Amino acid sequence: MPVTDEPQVRAAIDLNLRLNVPQIIPRDPAAELAALPALLADVQATADRPLSEATTLPAAAYTSDAFYRWEVDNVLRSEWQCVAHVSQLTEIGDFITLDLLGEPLIVVRDKSGSVRVLSRTCPHRGMDIMPPAFGHGPAEPRVGPLGSGHTRLFLCPYHSWTFELDGKLKACPEMHEACGFQRSEWGLREFRAEVWHGFVFVNLDGKCAKTPGKQWTDFDTHLEKWSSQDLVVVDARTWECPFNWKVIVENFMESYHHVGAHIKSLQPMMPARDTWSEVERPHSIRCHLPYGAKERSAIAAAEAAGGAHEVFPLIPKLDERSRYEWGLTLGFPSLLLAYVPDCLIWYRVQPEGPHKHTLLTTLLVPRSVTQLPDFADRLARGTAASVGFHLEDMEMCVGVQRGYYSGGYQRGRLSHLEMPIWLFQRYLATRARGTWPTLDRPAAAAQRD
Repeated sequence: MPVTDEPQVRAAIDLNLRLNVPQIIPRDPAAELAALPALLADVQATADRPLSEATTLPAAAYTSDAFYRWEVDNVLRSEWQCVAHVSQLTEIGDFITLDLLGEPLIVVRDKSGSVRVLSRTCPHRGMDIMPPAFGHGPAEPRVGPLGSGHTRLFLCPYHSWTFELDGKLKACPEMHEACGFQRSEWGLREFRAEVWHGFVFVNLDGKCAKTPGKQWTDFDTHLEKWSSQDLVVVDARTWECPFNWKVIVENFMESYHHVGAHIKSLQPMMPARDTWSEVERPHSIRCHLPYGAKERSAIAAAEAAGGAHEVFPLIPKLDERSRYEWGLTLGFPSLLLAYVPDCLIWYRVQPEGPHKHTLLTTLLVPRSVTQLPDFADRLARGTAASVGFHLEDMEMCVGVQRGYYSGGYQRGRLSHLEMPIWLFQRYLATRARGTWPTLDRPAAAAQRD
């Protein structure tokens, strides 16, 4: 039987991370770097196969440090990364800290009400002004994932340099003898950030040609239906994942594994055979997971009896299709959203190397739902369901990464139900060519209308 108890899964994750270490340490950096051009060529050749002939990528795409460094420079730092939701930053001085691709960041609502993404690196001696698991100076920590809280200013604990919420240097003791020193020139570095449909994005290299709104216009209809800017994060859990960031992206988007990993949870609701992917797009993938006849019957029976089948009240004014399916979207490279008829699920992915990433799983509902007298009970049931299928996914993702280190690894054939993986391969291939899907190849057709 699959392990689905959260403490057991977290213990298994720790064990597998230790098991992976001997596979990681002996890597030859020079050999991996020399092999990178051939690996990139292999990725492109694989992606150019039609879906009916599609295969998995070489294991090195998930284990090579050289390939990961290429991804950081050409995929991850150059694209928009989703780091927060505005409901986590409701008041002036609310902040979230995180590390993204080696950058220690603060996401904060400043005194003007704007949301900024600032570096945590003090411009004096490079100190992390909020080192993880130490302290936050004058900041007050909040219940929830490590790194969230409230503050009136930022204080570097090393030499007491103090910064305003917008990153400007407020005070710096004993700097009056430093020739030419101008306090206005020594604030925290600010990264390019955008708030779109309630989500906060950062572009680390600052060079992304399009804003999130222009890049993901095809998401507008979904996010508007769910009024995502008005939703509230009601559950957030951090997972230290001993597997490549692409493994969770691929797992999130393909529903073929309903027949295995989710045979008792999601498969009865949304049979794998009925799931399908939309037409290929330059910056995203959209998938549909329709409810099966059994689930539709259960919904009809509950409503006929004057009750409701869902845990939370339905998102208002959903169309027929959205009412009877889950929708999945991937905004390249790692914006993962699941649209459920009564809530929204968002995963924040923080790659940390070819073999590891930190994952934040969240559940969002309308603010009005949190005022219901039975909300605590609803939340307990909702998180039990969402965490339950995530635990099933974690077992699979951990096992997949172990397979990539194995001498017995074979490059398997993909099912047509794994079209999202094939589309993701095509995205990686285009980044190696300096472009995006559909711009230099014909777009792949949708599997259904």
